[in-house]
Amino acid sequence: MDSRLTMLGLLGAGPSHGYDLKHSWDRWFSTTRLLAFGQVYATLARLARDGLITQIDSAPGSGPERKRYEITDAGRAKVADWLATPEPPDASIQADLFAKTVIALMLDDDAAGLLDAQRARHMERMRELTRLKTGGDLRTVLLADHALFHIEADLRWMETTAARLGELRTALREEAHS
Repeated sequence: MDSRLTMLGLLGAGPSHGYDLKHSWDRWFSTTRLLAFGQVYATLARLARDGLITQIDSAPGSGPERKRYEITDAGRAKVADWLATPEPPDASIQADLFAKTVIALMLDDDAAGLLDAQRARHMERMRELTRLKTGGDLRTVLLADHALFHIEADLRWMETTAARLGELRTALREEAHS
């Protein structure tokens, strides 16, 4: 899971402090990937350095100054590219694809289209693996079968998630208003 792009996507939903970003991350992604506060602030510094976010204000807090960031046009373009690029099928697909799906819904982007594009990429890979099995030795056939079974599971997950997009969209809106 790409924490840099996921965090950038979270900022695409609206300006935020690092503390609030960490809590949004924990709410949606902590079961997939833990993120320490130090990593949040280091990521924010890199995103700012790269011109993908900008600090818009700061306020004194009980500890260090609370800086608030917003995404730049370059950052929005980066998130749009990320959302439009299907992930290669592998063991971590659900973590990345789940993050992309949540961010797409937060940004009122086409989450269903994202899942369709990913489904097409998976089907393409399935065809490649099936061709590889034809005439392959036992090792090749078994490895291809292993990959195919994982891809089938990913496809089932995508279908289930696509059927629940409305429910997920509602949960995200409820959280944004709480």
